[in-house]
Amino acid sequence: MLFVLAGAIFPLGIRAQERRKIIIDEDCAGPAGSDLQAVLVLVQSAQVDPLGITVVSGDQWRDEEVAHTLRLLEIIGRTDIPVVPGAVFPLINSQEETARWEKLFGKIHYQGAWNKGKPPDPFFVPELPEGNPTTKPAAEDAAHFMIRLVHAYPHQVTIYAGGPLTNLALACVLDPQFSTLTHELVFMGGSLSTSVDDPEFSATPRREFNLRWDPEAAHIVLRAPWPKVTCTTVDISVKTRLTKEMIGQIGQAPTPLAKYLARFAPEGYMWDELAAAAWLDPSLITRERQLFMDVDIDHGAEYGNTVTWLPGDNPGLGEQLVQLQMEVNTEKLDKAFVDLMMGPTPQAARKGN
Repeated sequence: MLFVLAGAIFPLGIRAQERRKIIIDEDCAGPAGSDLQAVLVLVQSAQVDPLGITVVSGDQWRDEEVAHTLRLLEIIGRTDIPVVPGAVFPLINSQEETARWEKLFGKIHYQGAWNKGKPPDPFFVPELPEGNPTTKPAAEDAAHFMIRLVHAYPHQVTIYAGGPLTNLALACVLDPQFSTLTHELVFMGGSLSTSVDDPEFSATPRREFNLRWDPEAAHIVLRAPWPKVTCTTVDISVKTRLTKEMIGQIGQAPTPLAKYLARFAPEGYMWDELAAAAWLDPSLITRERQLFMDVDIDHGAEYGNTVTWLPGDNPGLGEQLVQLQMEVNTEKLDKAFVDLMMGPTPQAARKGN
């Protein structure tokens, strides 16, 4: 016998602690936007036990992202979920190195926190339009938090990564067992042969921000021995769209979350939401393929580009076989997203981490 709770189906009598455990690693730019909306997809699902949200610089600087995340959890009543600050800067790459690269090899259209108009001080937190948080982040750093949790729940924790992979690389380097103790890695990043009329990708179809911000970190992560790796690339993300009509429909719900999204959610590609939603419901993905995957770290013209091989063609230097999502049922995705955003927010599955 089954019962339905907040859009998720469970066997009768299932215990809350049996929810799917996940650590959400994100560059939580806000308010709203793809990063935080992916967080919401996971937190809004009654299938999920979010162990924590680890924050990394990317689309914005880490400290501002932490503030947006704390405030969002206050708005939806889930301040029990730890928000854990992670890396502020890439391992090796830098704004100065990127400016030098552009002089040699040409313009990079999107640079996240380094883009013009973003605060130059990485530790500056402005007044937030959604209101400043009163809660505080965890005192622990992201890498140690993730290591501790996968040891506490061996082979049970999915790592979801929606931003640059710096936090994960640090965890891999600190603890060689880290990746093997997880259940799987799910990440949004990389680009193969994106065909879209967008200057960020049209002439450089292998360049993608999450991997290009910190190529060395991505290289470390993609050579770690994960039990399973699933990747949502730009190629499939650009087939999705959060529309004005969807936002308006969500805004009809009488919840603080719906009001937040009605005010702040932008139209655009559902980059990270797709990765999160497809983890919840793999049937959203209608075609996949497997390739070995890595990132170019040679600091030449292709620095930060996605590198892939067919099985058997890869060099065998530690690169991992990745499940790549290629096609999506957009109608089903749109409905799943709207239903989750209009539904009630599940309560905590357990006390403390």
